[in-house]
Amino acid sequence: MPTSTVKRIVCLANSRKLSGRCIAGKELLEGGRPGGWVRPVSAREKEEVSEYERQYQDGSDPRVLDVIDVPLSNALPKDYQLENWLLDPNNYWKRVQRVASHELTRFTDPVARLWIVGDSTRNGLNDQVPVATAIALRHSLLLVRVSDLTLSVFSPREAFGDTRRRVQGRFSTGGTNYWLWVTDPEYERKYF
Repeated sequence: MPTSTVKRIVCLANSRKLSGRCIAGKELLEGGRPGGWVRPVSAREKEEVSEYERQYQDGSDPRVLDVIDVPLSNALPKDYQLENWLLDPNNYWKRVQRVASHELTRFTDPVARLWIVGDSTRNGLNDQVPVATAIALRHSLLLVRVSDLTLSVFSPREAFGDTRRRVQGRFSTGGTNYWLWVTDPEYERKYF
C-alpha cells in the first residue's frame, strides 16, 4: 500500500465542481513561509473532491482560511493544472488552525494580469481561456489583491425561463477588467 505525503496548505478556494468541490491552497513551508499552489484532486474523470474525501474527522468541511494537513498520494499535473495532487481518500484531512484575513496579503501572487485575455462567455468578461491557449500557462490558480471588487446577484438566463440566480464578481487588475462567476457556496449563500 503506497504511503501518503501530507502537505499543509492554507485553504484559499473551496468552490462547487459537479457533485463535489474544487479545493486549493498554498502550501505552508518551514517557518510558515508560503509555497506553491496545491489542488487535491480525486481519481474520478472530472477530479472533483467528494464530501467524504475532503472532510475532517468530526465530519465538518474545510473552509477558506483553514490551515489543513491534506494526505496526498502523488503529484498529478494535467495540461495547464500543474498544481494537481492525487488525494489519499483513506485518510481524514486535519484542520490545524485558521489564518486571519489580514494575513492574506503574504499569500498573493505578483501578476500583471490573470491570464491571456480576450475570450468571454455571454455574461462574463475575460472569463474564458481556450484549452489550447491555457496549456501554455504556467499556472491555473492565483490569489490577487483588487481594490474595486463589485459583487452582483442576477439571473443570467432569465430571458430563457431560468430564474436561478448567480453571483458575479467584477474587478480589474493589471489594467484589464474581469467579470467572473463566484462559485464558493458560502459566498453564494451570503449574497443570495
